[in-house]
Amino acid sequence: MFLTISTTGTTEKPATDLGFLLHKHPGKTQAFATSYGTAHVFYPQATDHRCTAALLLEVDPVALVRRSRGKGRNGSPDTALAQYVNDRPYAASSLLAVALSGVFRTALKGQCAARPELPRQARPLRIEIPVLPARGGADLVRRLFAPLGWDCVETGSVTLDEQFPEWGDSRYLRLVLEGELRLEDALRQLYVLLPVLDDSKHYWIAPDEVDKLLRAGDGWLAGHPEHALITARYLARRKGLTQSAMERLELARLAEADGSEAEELDNAVDGTPADRDSADRDSTDRDSAERERSVPLAVPRREAVLAALREAGAARVLDLGCGEGQLVQELLKDSAFTEIVGVDVSVRALTTASRRLRLERMGERQSSRVRLLQGSLVYTDKRLAGYDAAVLSEVVEHLDLPRLPALEYAVFGSARPRTVLVTTPNVEYNVRWETLPAGRVRHRDHRFEWTRGEFRAWADGVAARHGYAVAYRPVGDEDPEAGPPTQMAVFTRTADSPETDISETDTAGTGTDTAIPKEGEAA
Repeated sequence: MFLTISTTGTTEKPATDLGFLLHKHPGKTQAFATSYGTAHVFYPQATDHRCTAALLLEVDPVALVRRSRGKGRNGSPDTALAQYVNDRPYAASSLLAVALSGVFRTALKGQCAARPELPRQARPLRIEIPVLPARGGADLVRRLFAPLGWDCVETGSVTLDEQFPEWGDSRYLRLVLEGELRLEDALRQLYVLLPVLDDSKHYWIAPDEVDKLLRAGDGWLAGHPEHALITARYLARRKGLTQSAMERLELARLAEADGSEAEELDNAVDGTPADRDSADRDSTDRDSAERERSVPLAVPRREAVLAALREAGAARVLDLGCGEGQLVQELLKDSAFTEIVGVDVSVRALTTASRRLRLERMGERQSSRVRLLQGSLVYTDKRLAGYDAAVLSEVVEHLDLPRLPALEYAVFGSARPRTVLVTTPNVEYNVRWETLPAGRVRHRDHRFEWTRGEFRAWADGVAARHGYAVAYRPVGDEDPEAGPPTQMAVFTRTADSPETDISETDTAGTGTDTAIPKEGEAA
């Protein structure tokens, strides 16, 4: 099994800098023990103008068979069937990928203590693999590597036997990649794509493979047009692992589009909430015994939402910002709601919702009524169009005010359900919370909390811009002076194609369904 990495340079920037990047001296031949044999690193040429590093992996077929026994369907099928006679010692595969990560570990991390500036620099690279198994052929090879910045992706057939040309070509290819990339990026791509092209792994696929994939794919996998195929093949088509990886990739994509960190978006599940008004769990943080015995505000809020949905005659309902799935769970209890879709940007929230709903154990008839989708509410999403009603319950206050126009257009301008319900805290009522310090919002993630007048001004403007009528309803016990603890706006669509003055916020966003795309499908 063989791979070469070449680069060019000048006297001022010598090509032998490759030795610093790989942490392997060009003047030495080195050997490294692996679980399946020995990896050799040497330099066929090393001058200022051109330098080539070679990785030769000698596979011990006996060790390979012994370590592959008992792996079941996740072991290498070639090894399981052919035992000692197979292509593993000769064709690039996950064996070579593992050797890359072991021998060039520091280069894969983009580290170079002696020359810390080198890993950040793109350089002309030429990578050659003389024997590459590619289940999908040359077309798949180009589809995988061409979007990654390579100027040239060249493949050539490998004949079965040069002495017998009538036997034709084998299923193997010769691969040459040329382009100006950082060495770290090139190695991480090879680490992922070699086993993907072989469509087989020689070791057991454990849950930590998801972390390995996302680490190696950081910065390029989420935006790759074939990310669904790559993910499914890399994880040996194990549905649970593939679904987890796809959700985390979508979160990374949304975070990149949002200009924020993934952790900032995936914050819907909070183990120590300070909110006293926006979830079932908030009632546990009250001081007095009287409040501990009282009904949590989340209960009348859900009752008010359900009543408004029934009154509107809604059958197909979106729960936008569904969080842990409390409202979705209530909707499922009423057969009048024939289709229920929960949407949230947080992977953790959707996982919790799935467990709460017991989707894995749910009967076919019931499960056909519900879906959980990952997506950001500030991007338009074609999957959300055509529904009877949408609910934004305790959602808007978690967005920065400058983001509200984007949410407004995504829901009212693009999805355009017949009815939209919006609930949000009434900040005037906060003085009635004895345990809430003056000037504090109800939850530490709230970006703002509106007075009744501010909420009505916003809702009236939304309705006028998008062709809706709006009515207001109190939620919870209404105080004569402070009003209700929660305020709700009920929007009813009155026009099909209204004029809008914020169309520039129509940013295309696709999101990812929790269902796993089939190989070859677009996610």
